[in-house]
Amino acid sequence: MNNSNIIGSISALTLRGMEAVPVEVEVEITGGLFNISIVGLPDVAVKESKERVRAALRSVGFSLKGHVAVNLAPADLPKEGALLDLPISLAMMTSAGLIKPAQRAFYMGELALDGRLRRVRGAVPAAFLAREMGVPLYVPRENAQEVGLVKGVTAYAVDDLAELVAILRGEKTPEPIAAAVMGDDTFTAEPDFSDIKGQAAARRAAEIAAAGHHNILLLGSPGSGKTLIARAMNGILPPLTDEELIETMLVRSTLGIPSEHGRRRPFRTVHFTASSVSICGGGSSLRPGEVSLAHRGVLFLDEFTEFKRDLTESLRAPLEDGRVVVSRAAGTVVYPSRVLLVLAANPCACGHLGDLAEKCVCSRLEVERYKRKLSGPILDRIDLQISVPRLLPEELLSFSNPAESSAAIRGRVCRARALQQERWSQYGFSCNAELPERIVRKHLTLSSEARSYLAGMAGKMRLSGRGISRVLKVARTIADLAGEEELSMPHLAESIMYRQGNMQWQS
Repeated sequence: MNNSNIIGSISALTLRGMEAVPVEVEVEITGGLFNISIVGLPDVAVKESKERVRAALRSVGFSLKGHVAVNLAPADLPKEGALLDLPISLAMMTSAGLIKPAQRAFYMGELALDGRLRRVRGAVPAAFLAREMGVPLYVPRENAQEVGLVKGVTAYAVDDLAELVAILRGEKTPEPIAAAVMGDDTFTAEPDFSDIKGQAAARRAAEIAAAGHHNILLLGSPGSGKTLIARAMNGILPPLTDEELIETMLVRSTLGIPSEHGRRRPFRTVHFTASSVSICGGGSSLRPGEVSLAHRGVLFLDEFTEFKRDLTESLRAPLEDGRVVVSRAAGTVVYPSRVLLVLAANPCACGHLGDLAEKCVCSRLEVERYKRKLSGPILDRIDLQISVPRLLPEELLSFSNPAESSAAIRGRVCRARALQQERWSQYGFSCNAELPERIVRKHLTLSSEARSYLAGMAGKMRLSGRGISRVLKVARTIADLAGEEELSMPHLAESIMYRQGNMQWQS
């Protein structure tokens, strides 16, 4: 290879939260001893691409010689991940005069030593950027399905570096990625609500929570079925809409998690040993946390009273705003966090407060100390608080009168969600739980009798303005499940009943 000072330039991209940012990869190859230097704020993964790129280029018959300078522009933007392997290799070949791309395009992909392209994270944000800029996008074959779900993008999938080189040399015509359609799921609920014995009140509360996307607290003794009910809720949630599917895919693609469940809503379980960063997001690379991975789905926190106080308090803003703002020295990113929060907790340290079968051994001071583990502001954001009592042995061993199945409950939930979508879509909301205060006050009207009743109960229960608003939203969901347009006293009374757990915790 002759010494050359031709600068090869290839368009690439990097990730900034859920946003893909364009990057220009420039390469200059000059004489001298062999060396590769990469500048432009690359992270460790980018710096380590040297050997991957060098071996992959050898697989297509190109051996690097001389000093290779790689510049990632803009120079003040941090670059992360192995998705820059492919554009760096193409820029080197362009600088050597081996290829000359006919048009501008975005390239992304991690290279194996034999030239194969491996899946990378961030393909969905990259597809949105390519569509916005009207530029074609080349991705690894394993990313084709998720890219195909982004409507209006021109994208191509390739298996290895040799195939892409043949395309750029005009020796092969690529086939664009076909638009993908995510069909409706016909998944089997596991566990099914028909597997749950008794617990009529808790089952009803779970149905209301699923129908309106309301947060719920299940309070009961060990073995009462709290965790079973929480896990069964995933089987009664409606399928993701097209818009919601893209939102969840953006978050998952940012972490490189494939979409394996179709339109089934996310269900994330967090252990009480988790850190605030793992739940709310952050770290050196500003990655999303569990509350964002559960966006439009369920975030289940079992044994909630065992979580650290700073972690539970960090959930207050995401639950209220529907988004997480992660700020670090490296920058600030915003992730969505509209989750259905499901909490499960014991009523006291021994777990048997109010249990008819087991006697509570906690002192009054211990019970009060245990209750203080949940702050008032957190409880104020929980729409439904329901007791889950322990069942008697004869109830557990009963095989007659099987409970209603998840499929039947899901049908009612889907019909209620459809009513909410039709009613609130003009305001930019999809379910009752999302409604801001101004919409609640303006559109959820009450009769004078219902208004007087709510005012009296609000004073008795010491409800805040947020609490009153949430009572109204739950009542609206109860009316939607009944297929009734007007809010009435029974809807309001049932909604307030689910709020009375707040008084028990703060008494």
